[in-house]
Amino acid sequence: MKIRAAVLEEFGRPLEVQELDLAEPKAGEVLVRLVACGVCHTDLYSASGADPSGYAPTVLGHEGAGVVEWIGEGVTSLEPGDHVVTLFSPQCRECVHCRSDRTNLCLAIREQQNKGYLPDGTARLSIGGEPVRHFMGTSTFAEYTVMPEIALARVRKDAPLEAACLFACGLTTGLGAAMFTAKVEAGSTCVVFGAGMVGLGAVIGCRLAGAERIVCVDLSPDRLSLAKHHGATETMVGGPDTVAAIVESTGGFGADYTFEATGNVQWMRQAVESARMGWGLCTVAGVAGRGETLDVVPRYLITGRRIAGSSFGGVKGRDGVPVLVERWLAGEIDVESFISHRLTLDEVNRGFELMEAQDGIRSVIRFAD
Repeated sequence: MKIRAAVLEEFGRPLEVQELDLAEPKAGEVLVRLVACGVCHTDLYSASGADPSGYAPTVLGHEGAGVVEWIGEGVTSLEPGDHVVTLFSPQCRECVHCRSDRTNLCLAIREQQNKGYLPDGTARLSIGGEPVRHFMGTSTFAEYTVMPEIALARVRKDAPLEAACLFACGLTTGLGAAMFTAKVEAGSTCVVFGAGMVGLGAVIGCRLAGAERIVCVDLSPDRLSLAKHHGATETMVGGPDTVAAIVESTGGFGADYTFEATGNVQWMRQAVESARMGWGLCTVAGVAGRGETLDVVPRYLITGRRIAGSSFGGVKGRDGVPVLVERWLAGEIDVESFISHRLTLDEVNRGFELMEAQDGIRSVIRFAD
């Protein structure tokens, strides 16, 4: 079938909306008609060429939600008409990682997905007979996409897909970092560095977990105001004295849990140093630039602080995303407040511009119903 999609032809260049051929799903695969897709920082990061694992040409986009149109042979968990959230982090439920409660990093299709291909090592996208690779196994800056069954989470049909798409990456990453990676305990003190999509999700996750104090650190007064809306009990404008201020406000010890959601390695270091002596846990969810490293003084670790990384918030997507969507529909999460701009596919580069200007939290591309 012919589709329109936003193609990254060359790193550092604007995306080009083009007509592509999309082949039908093979065994274990599903054709999804996209209804909405968030414009995430990871898309911009890859388009810029900063991602060491990036590739081109590819159709970007990974924060999608849509409707199942067609299923390939052997697909049993989905049927046409189902509403789904796309998962860059799949869940096969069979590999050693999926069977463990210690990680959400499914191994089933990881090798081919990292190369930009579907599980059989080929692409369903092409232009003039030449293959175009699938970004993060999703490629949701497109009217339609073909994805593995194990990379789609079925959600309730009454969940508006324009907002549900945010659970495909940023919101779930932040929520899960607090609820599943760090496992924040009730009555604790938490500090979240960064008030973008992931950071605000972490604020909400801390609130849902029952944290007593939730401090959000950012440079933007508007974003800090939004953090208060979502449950932050205190806010702080970031700067060189942030660590000292946090330690002083916690009786000289530091916070029980800290979260880094900026990708800035200097703020990562501050998050580590703000964690409590004895048992403080720093959870890193931000993605740093190519070649950047985190500089940590070993003494901070020897005196009891720990560092954990979190991908997709430690959430096993097919099982976990529908549960988070239920909590949204129950009124526990104000998802709609994150949508700052509604765009068409042809305005995808405008989404990147708004992100670079820190104009709002999330731009969402709406496709024709």
